[in-house]
Amino acid sequence: MSPGDTDYEQAKRLASGGDVYARRNLAMRGDVRPEILYYLAEDKAPEVRRAIAGNEATPYQADELLLRDRDEAVRAELAQKVARLLPGLTADAQDEAGKRVIAMLEKLARDEAVRVRAVIAEAVRSVDNVPPEMIKRLARDAELIVASPVLRFSPLLTDDDLIDIITAGPASGALAAIAQRRDVRARVSDAIVAADDEPAVAALLANKSAQIREETLDLIVERAPKRAAWHEPLVRRPTLPARAAQRIASFITESLLGILKGREDLPRETRDKVAAAITQRLEAAEKAAEAAEKASAKTAAPEAEEEKEEGETAEEKVTRLKKEGKLDEDAVAEALDAGQRAFVRAALAVMAEVRLEVVDKILQARSAKGVTALAWKAGLPMRMAVQLQTRIGGISPRQALPARGGKDYPLSPDEMTWQIEFFGG
Repeated sequence: MSPGDTDYEQAKRLASGGDVYARRNLAMRGDVRPEILYYLAEDKAPEVRRAIAGNEATPYQADELLLRDRDEAVRAELAQKVARLLPGLTADAQDEAGKRVIAMLEKLARDEAVRVRAVIAEAVRSVDNVPPEMIKRLARDAELIVASPVLRFSPLLTDDDLIDIITAGPASGALAAIAQRRDVRARVSDAIVAADDEPAVAALLANKSAQIREETLDLIVERAPKRAAWHEPLVRRPTLPARAAQRIASFITESLLGILKGREDLPRETRDKVAAAITQRLEAAEKAAEAAEKASAKTAAPEAEEEKEEGETAEEKVTRLKKEGKLDEDAVAEALDAGQRAFVRAALAVMAEVRLEVVDKILQARSAKGVTALAWKAGLPMRMAVQLQTRIGGISPRQALPARGGKDYPLSPDEMTWQIEFFGG
């Protein structure tokens, strides 16, 4: 008996009578006769069948058995193997081996287990030598983990395919996957915006290669004030039209205004319109602050009455305490506790060395960053900045800017300086 025959007989004995570990090790080998591997494809132990499913030496007939295996993990292992074979396929995959791989792909793409379909979707997401119908079916899968890779990357999906999927109301997250495709064309962008899916529109705006018609962008901007997730990608959108930039400047946060204002890539005309919009916004805030101040003076001003009884106005008291060296954190905290808003306003103006109207603009804007920057400029600790935000800044505790590490200012000095300058300080 030759050595080869001896090895074959030993493999037969292991396949039929060895323990599970011995059979699994045998099933992983690439030098075992095909009939032994076929026999092991029906082994009672799932770990043995998984080894057969992952073995590239396994004959096609055994793989056919494993396509119907009752164990999901076995089929998932087979899907992984098929995925590894894809790069070796010819362009048209018309040879016998290629046809067999494609046939297995199509069956696995219909598998009842999400795990198996997800493996196939990931494997075929960027290839162009698989059946388009299989890609379309995966793209419409109810499970996002299956549909998403194909929707985002497959070159076999046409614009018409994508628009059909969008209008059919796919699974949540599917539109965002389409919006992230490279070179999304205007027709597809229009369909995404028409669907009014907030995460998808945010992803579309952030996709610099996506084509968005100016009319479609106008529609996005019109809806954007209440969609905070769109604000930053709008501000950073390439080739932003002047009309859109001007409108965006009317509702975005101060930090995003700084980014928009500093975009040197925008045409001069666009930057001028942004600057004009910012000026208009500040003037409106100033007028609103003046109106609120007049209304407040007509209704009640307990701190002013108290100060008049002492023979001095809030500004005079601040000036006196400044000369006495007593205008500090304790004085501001005491005024806050007493509800003396006029004194706090005047104290912040003097301590931060800004005009009183700058303080009023910041408070009227209800800007968490602005109030924080004002407290920093006034030399107050961050814990006082939090109190100023919530007690006179009109900012809810949930929206207030918290301290970093429990005590430090969360913004950099440059950011806080910009905040003060933005409000005219």
